[in-house]
Amino acid sequence: MTIHSKSTICPFCGVGCGINLLLDNNTITGVEPQASHPISRGQLCAKGWSTAYGIDTHDRITQPLIRHKQSFKETSWDHALAFIGKKIKDIIANHGADAVGIISSARATNEDNYAAQKLARAVFNTNNVDHCARICHSPTVAGLNMTLGSGAMTNSASDIFAADVIMVIGADPTENHTILGGHIMRAKLQGTTLIVIDPRKTRLAKLADIHLQLKAGSNIELINAMLEEIIEQQWHNKDFIHRRCEGFVSLAAALEGAMATAIKTTGVNGALIHAAAKAYSQASNGMILYGMGITQYVSGTFNVISLSNLALVCGHIGRPGTGINPLRGQNNVQGACDMGCLPNVYPGYQPVDDIANREKFSQAWGCHLSLQKGLTSLGMSTASLQGDFHGLILFGENPVVTDPDQNQVRAALKKLDLLVVAELTMTDTAKLADVILPAASFAEKDGTFTNCERRVQYIQQVVSPPGTAKTDWQWLADIAQQLGSDKLNWKTSEAVFSEMARLTPIYSGMSYQKLKKNHGLQWPCNQQYPQGSAILHREQFATSTGKAELIPVHPVAIDETTDTEYPLTLTTNRLHFHYGCGSMTRKSPLLERETPAGILFINPADADANQIHHLGPVAVRSRRGYIETRAICTEDVPPGLVTMPYHFREAPSNQLTNNAQDPVSKMPELKACAVAVTPLAAGCQPRDSDTLHRSR
Repeated sequence: MTIHSKSTICPFCGVGCGINLLLDNNTITGVEPQASHPISRGQLCAKGWSTAYGIDTHDRITQPLIRHKQSFKETSWDHALAFIGKKIKDIIANHGADAVGIISSARATNEDNYAAQKLARAVFNTNNVDHCARICHSPTVAGLNMTLGSGAMTNSASDIFAADVIMVIGADPTENHTILGGHIMRAKLQGTTLIVIDPRKTRLAKLADIHLQLKAGSNIELINAMLEEIIEQQWHNKDFIHRRCEGFVSLAAALEGAMATAIKTTGVNGALIHAAAKAYSQASNGMILYGMGITQYVSGTFNVISLSNLALVCGHIGRPGTGINPLRGQNNVQGACDMGCLPNVYPGYQPVDDIANREKFSQAWGCHLSLQKGLTSLGMSTASLQGDFHGLILFGENPVVTDPDQNQVRAALKKLDLLVVAELTMTDTAKLADVILPAASFAEKDGTFTNCERRVQYIQQVVSPPGTAKTDWQWLADIAQQLGSDKLNWKTSEAVFSEMARLTPIYSGMSYQKLKKNHGLQWPCNQQYPQGSAILHREQFATSTGKAELIPVHPVAIDETTDTEYPLTLTTNRLHFHYGCGSMTRKSPLLERETPAGILFINPADADANQIHHLGPVAVRSRRGYIETRAICTEDVPPGLVTMPYHFREAPSNQLTNNAQDPVSKMPELKACAVAVTPLAAGCQPRDSDTLHRSR
């Protein structure tokens, strides 16, 4: 046996760690970290070490499958593509181009995502294209664009070690972004002050110098109180505000009474808010890291704006060790956004309703393009239920498990005239498809991923795809051919990237040759920044004036409050040993043994009040659904709050979650809904979702 290794990038979270895959012929036998990688620094989390299980070929889809009554049968690529092409032509002829759409994948490459949005826009003639950023960081894109002109992480992972104060809000990096969580812990040990804002007692909260344990959904009240205190105490950076910001007078006026409001509504005492405000504002370098505990609310965009206000008022932006830094969940969610897999922007965040942008892409692609913004992923579901949307191509996502109100998602997908799913394995969403296409994994293709710090990194094909599986941009090009278009006829992934870079200013200075050196490049990388940009907004902001906008925001109540029937608030969380819908991590026996298949965390006081025992079976109800699972009693969640991960299809928390949306970004409120938790009979085994579904 001869073992050799090839370098690539971890396919799980948005940190973008460097890994080497160990090979024996065409078989991946193991994983090792890259010692020289600038982010992972020779380390990997449990998920990264288990990468090989996620792409194991034993249960992979290797041939196209077409629905035959209630099952699937294998078919040829030619037959599958001809079927898809005819159905799409019929839908567009009968209902118009806006009756079809594409949901692309944050786990696919930049090249795959660029091809997906180009197929929708240049071939279908619709802007109906979206991906999972809709339910993770769409408020980041919207909110930071409004205040800074750019909706991405402003700094680099290495800046964690340059910060005097780190504020982590609405994120649990030791669970979800473990390598960065480790960096934060090391920075803390080296003397950095750590502030954690979270309803739960996370691992970092237990280590923090200051833990602000606010009530779920009261983020704006807390941040506004910090801002009021900073301004009243004259701790704000007057010079920075004068030189680089607009709107300070209006912001300051809008903050009157914010501290008094926060003390009433957040559950945090004024002394702690004062201490956090002083520590962050008076730091030489203060850094904010945040996650979906900020974004997944009906107030998501305003939550992000409030954090931007805080950083700007203190002047903590544009320098090492500072910034507003969203932690992206999936390995290429930043890249999928960059590629224009959003219904309102072309690649590089160039708005589709701008005539100059439309003309630019129309000329480049040689076709007429729509000026009308497209549907979001949740908008496509709603339109399907209303009879206005009929055909969907979806790859690398599993919305039946990950999207809110699972029953509604399932009903919307079932109502489609055509659902095409490209996947590695048979997911819950794939089971509803009319056609399933075999997809190549990250290890079976060339391309690029963009991590949370805007670092574009090259991945190389390590092994051959199983069976007849194809790279996503290849089968997307095949569908274009079926519709009589040669606009996606690239020969290589490098050709796809080169076309994208020509049309995308923030990527225009990149090439495969440059990316293969020095572990990639951070955008913007162009003529002005040929070596990329480790820090954004050093001299000016990306707004039309070059100045940042300070925008007053006011508290927005969560959509669904508790009552006597549903007395507890449910929020969602992620676990260290799993990722997303679990389609990859749950193939690892090492990871699967760590956690029961579905759990609910509950405070012992609430458990006692409801006669619930540790690890006992429970029923959980909301106004939308019902699941059964097991309870874990822990002081890490406060009374009145319960939490569930969404990794487990047996007990999917998204049977319960609310699809009420942020009006700006259309983000659903996954972080708060009202539930009732009751014990099941002692010794009873919780029924999984399939059993419950059959019993209805």
